[in-house]
Amino acid sequence: MVFILTDVETSGPIPHIYSMTEIGAVVVNRRKVKQTFYGRLKPISDNYVQGAMDAIGYTHEYAKKNFDDPKEVMEKFAAWIKSVTPKGDRPVFISDNNGFDWSFINYYFHYFLGKNPFGFSSRRVGDIYAGMKMDMSKHNDWRKLATTKHTHNPVDDAMEVTEALLAMKKMGLKKMNPRPKKKSPVKKPEIKK
Repeated sequence: MVFILTDVETSGPIPHIYSMTEIGAVVVNRRKVKQTFYGRLKPISDNYVQGAMDAIGYTHEYAKKNFDDPKEVMEKFAAWIKSVTPKGDRPVFISDNNGFDWSFINYYFHYFLGKNPFGFSSRRVGDIYAGMKMDMSKHNDWRKLATTKHTHNPVDDAMEVTEALLAMKKMGLKKMNPRPKKKSPVKKPEIKK
């Protein structure tokens, strides 16, 4: 498994009606950050929530004029995911709020490319931390483990999750990006005639 920590910025709360405007992703290789991805996407609709645009720091009009074609960004993101995922391994989507981030990533991959390279599941860093602490009320305490602050720049926000996950590894989290097991060749049974 290759853990890809992902964050998105959007113009509103749900895909299709609102737009994903930015993607940030970080891949971690055992103990350190390996690579990052950043994409800016033109809106796919004219709907937006002003509070969402205020939080991310640009206008809907600015994104329409200056950001990239969403299909091209999703193609680049899929190619990047493939490039950081060793052959025979699989990428795993992890985020701060996977119910939100996953909904946009999954929708955009299926809408523009017909498939999602992450498959059909995702993980939330807060749930991983709460499980380690064996206390579900601790689901937001993971933020204390990160030094990068939540800025609404998706790479910064994915880095915040990455730092927390690396700290959890030091606390005893196991199987973070294990090397894929080599498959032994399958011997075909002899067929007697």
